[in-house]
Amino acid sequence: MSSGATTATRAEYCVVACAEAWRDAGEVLASPMGTVPMIGARLAKLTFSPDLLLTDGEALLIGDVPAVGAEAEVVEGWLPYRQHLALVATGRRHVMMGAGQLDRHGNQNISCIGDWARPERQLLGVRGAPINTLNNPTSYWVPRHSPRVFVERVDMVSGVGYDRAAAAGPSASRYHRIPEVISDLGVFDFETPDRTMRLRSLHPGVTVEQVAEATGFALTVPDEVPYTRQPTAEELRLIREVVDPKGLREREVPA
Repeated sequence: MSSGATTATRAEYCVVACAEAWRDAGEVLASPMGTVPMIGARLAKLTFSPDLLLTDGEALLIGDVPAVGAEAEVVEGWLPYRQHLALVATGRRHVMMGAGQLDRHGNQNISCIGDWARPERQLLGVRGAPINTLNNPTSYWVPRHSPRVFVERVDMVSGVGYDRAAAAGPSASRYHRIPEVISDLGVFDFETPDRTMRLRSLHPGVTVEQVAEATGFALTVPDEVPYTRQPTAEELRLIREVVDPKGLREREVPA
């Protein structure tokens, strides 16, 4: 590849950041929600997490890695809804969900904006967020980082954060884990003494000040914040030619 061809876009940095959430995951089910996480999970399987389990988005476990939007040619097994729930309950799944709102403790809202009794806007509903967050690793993908999403207090708790899991006791906190939050500005985690959100890396071209202005609460910011890992030339080839040849990632995270 020429040097120009290896220059990654912001969307491609986001893809690699999402893929890293499944690094060396072993034989667990990846449940990516969103275009960029889907590309990231497929990239992870093609590179550093070959044992990762993928589905066709419905009820089949697939053995190959088709391009986004294409049908799989290799089917490994059947994964109906009840069997999917069994995987959730045993922790053999790492889901990457979206978030209408997310607070400093990792509480997520995908239900409604405003008071629950009279919401200003109805969203998806709680869906599987409570069981996801209490039984298997749950990361989050936010394609538009803003104070409307990263809020001081969520209007309704759908996915459980670290503070609420701890308050509920061992039955809630035993398997509760939020490995990463990835946005179009950077990567975040909760590796702090009080389990509140920390800025772990910045995507190239983004500053700490930009992230702070786009976040509705005070983040923990280390003295030195690295940049998100750059995609390798081979990863860029896989993203562009194998997994997402139609460039759908750039629609979710415009250059």
